[in-house]
Amino acid sequence: MNVAIYARKSTDQTGVADEQKSVTRQIEHARAYAVSKGWTVSDAHVYVDDGISGAEFANRPGFVRLMNALKPRPAFQALVMSEVSRLGREQIETAYSLKQLSQAGVRCFSYLEDHELTMDSAIDKFLLSAVNFAAEIEREKARQRTRDALLRKAQQGHVTGGACFGYHNVPIMGADGKRSHVERQIEPAEAAVIRRIFQLAADGYGLRAIAKTLNAEGAPSPRAQRGRVQSWAPTSIREVLHRPLYRGEVVWAQTTKRDPWGQVKAAARPPAEWVRRPAPELRIVSDDEWAAAHRRLTAARTLYMQKTGGQTFGRPAVGNPSKYLLTNLALCRRCGGSLKALSRSHGRTRKMFYGCAGYHDRGKTVCTNGANVPMTDADDIVIEALLDDVLDERMIADAVEEALGLIRTDGHEDRLATIDAELAKINQERERLITAIATGGQLDGLLEALRTRDQRRIDLEADRDHVRATRRVGPSDVGRVRDELGELAESWRRILADDPTHARPIVSSLLKGRVTIAPMTVRGQWTVAGEGTLAGLFGKTVCTGARVPLGTPNRFPRSRFPLT
Repeated sequence: MNVAIYARKSTDQTGVADEQKSVTRQIEHARAYAVSKGWTVSDAHVYVDDGISGAEFANRPGFVRLMNALKPRPAFQALVMSEVSRLGREQIETAYSLKQLSQAGVRCFSYLEDHELTMDSAIDKFLLSAVNFAAEIEREKARQRTRDALLRKAQQGHVTGGACFGYHNVPIMGADGKRSHVERQIEPAEAAVIRRIFQLAADGYGLRAIAKTLNAEGAPSPRAQRGRVQSWAPTSIREVLHRPLYRGEVVWAQTTKRDPWGQVKAAARPPAEWVRRPAPELRIVSDDEWAAAHRRLTAARTLYMQKTGGQTFGRPAVGNPSKYLLTNLALCRRCGGSLKALSRSHGRTRKMFYGCAGYHDRGKTVCTNGANVPMTDADDIVIEALLDDVLDERMIADAVEEALGLIRTDGHEDRLATIDAELAKINQERERLITAIATGGQLDGLLEALRTRDQRRIDLEADRDHVRATRRVGPSDVGRVRDELGELAESWRRILADDPTHARPIVSSLLKGRVTIAPMTVRGQWTVAGEGTLAGLFGKTVCTGARVPLGTPNRFPRSRFPLT
């Protein structure tokens, strides 16, 4: 019997030898258990999730691969794990996962208990529910123990998170020679930058002006996220000005990382649940410096609200679409940063542009591209390129035929007819054998022949189920699918050509990555370049149970477009 292995551990063990890791031990013990039973383990079906909570299901790569391997037909007949809590620590999701495994014909074994996890009867299901209940209780207890330990650290002034700009973390060793806890100490060079930020804010500098000033001076800045330029941004300036730690107050538990289901989902806690502790030894700015900066921030905010009639603007909530076509879809080719929407007076109206966010928000030391691209012209260039080079009617027709060739299932119909004919023949032979056994024929030979026919029937039925599961579009559906794809492509062309205000989702689907815009040496001209794909078009059409697996890339012409 072929078996798979699943191993999981909630916390990642860094700095520990590989053979000592919990998941490594789980795999070794599961292999030994399978060998003792005479089973075969394939390396392709060893699934591991290291450092991921059992309450997570959709965000567990190993678990997702395991469940995907069940369709259309699993290549293994059993799954071995240390205990059912490795599969999950949330009752409802774990029970459903076990049901999916059982329905796929996969038996589940716990090597710690040398026991099969069955769901054949109501009693079996009740016992598994009790085990899952205990696993979830243990997860909640572990979560509470972790929070209690962090609470004690926070109350004692110890570090409960990562590094913070302005300080460096210092490990404190205990009497036994092992690390007891971590404390913060002020980093003089970074502390000087923080005091300068508060001084500039008190002097009337805005967030963007402070960021540009510090970047021009080459001031130390917080560590950048991967792929981003290390520099000061208006958002990081705002964080500094509102962080109470800099005035000597530790505030802990302002947010929660997980929802009641145990899944990662950050949310703000009520202020009543925050833990506050004075930490004068960590003070970088005085109360007067803090108050002066915040008086200026409050005055600027009040003036802003008066000018806008009480309306607030800024970044929309996560998930809200941008009203501009290329924001977050276009990059500055010079620095790789995003382009942002800008406006300036143009007679009695205001004209819209795209400009490099790095240049406008962080200054010339981050990017020297101060050229602003007229928004209407840039939008038109991209839409024209998509219409001419991606949604070309001849190209779409060729791509549709290629897609239909990939999913057409004429051979599946022939295979199903062959299987059905052989099944009918096997059933006739079984009936004759059963009749012969009933009339007193040679029992041993007849029983062996019947077993052979039964096994062949099981194999044929499994083969038929597999063919049916992989069948996507039959001959009668080809015309319908062709028409649907053609109509969708034509509707996209009409929207791009006639209604650019609603074209952003289509542009996003047809772009492979992002377009880049760079100024040329000739004033008023830019180079626009990008790559398109038809994968988004085909991904929007569902064809009898499956998406068409095709992406046809087409490059925009990498030429110069005069924009004036």
